[in-house]
Amino acid sequence: MTSPAIQALRAEHSHALELFDSLTEAEWALPSGCAGWRVQDVAQHMASTFHSIADPSSIETGNTPDVEQNAEVPVQARRDWSVDEVKAEYREWSEKGIVALAGLQEPPMADMVIPIANLGSHPMRLLGNAIAFDHYCHLRHDIGAAVRRAADLPHDPLVLEATIEWMLAGIPQMCTAALAACDTGVNLVFTDLRHSVHTLRPGAPGALWTVAPGTDDSLPICVTSANEFVSWATKRADWRTHAQLTDQAAASTLDAINVI
Repeated sequence: MTSPAIQALRAEHSHALELFDSLTEAEWALPSGCAGWRVQDVAQHMASTFHSIADPSSIETGNTPDVEQNAEVPVQARRDWSVDEVKAEYREWSEKGIVALAGLQEPPMADMVIPIANLGSHPMRLLGNAIAFDHYCHLRHDIGAAVRRAADLPHDPLVLEATIEWMLAGIPQMCTAALAACDTGVNLVFTDLRHSVHTLRPGAPGALWTVAPGTDDSLPICVTSANEFVSWATKRADWRTHAQLTDQAAASTLDAINVI
């Protein structure tokens, strides 16, 4: 049976293929929501990500501790490519990449924990969630900043659930330093996902913060949509515009969230 994460990724893959085929020459050249990247560069990044998953030995990749710096390497190397070359790269390597990620969904690979630069250490099965998140965010919030029909792509609950799983798994490790200055946990309530409530709270002294399903009645509540969470939790927007917080004691905690 195909895992929910791979189902979500295939759904996003279909949206990407359809969108890329619809973009005009002028739209490909528009500045995206990613600073310094055109719409074409965002699409190239998505293609290069799949390429690096399926066959890392055949593509330029950065080797710094910062995944965002590493992502610049193949994009800049292909900045002069034609639109047709970018689309061909995405078509070829996206399918190969999805097959590779699907192979990580079963034991023993699924539960093998690996370090992923400044994203933290995660079980390999979550790589499917990570790329589903990457697609959801780049299509709607980056290409969508330039092309309205990208912003209006469906908010599929299956995709959002896979996306949120990755984001919540990443927050304690991606935001360690910023959260260390905070002392108030928060309940995260996602209005567009049924029964989706999670509690983010400080861990034991010297330990990472934790995220767990359920509610802690002693903590403030943050109400937001999962779709908007993708935007503000990646610092593409301010949470104050897209979320309601019952107690400002947790404001610094929300400020500390920055999912890469």
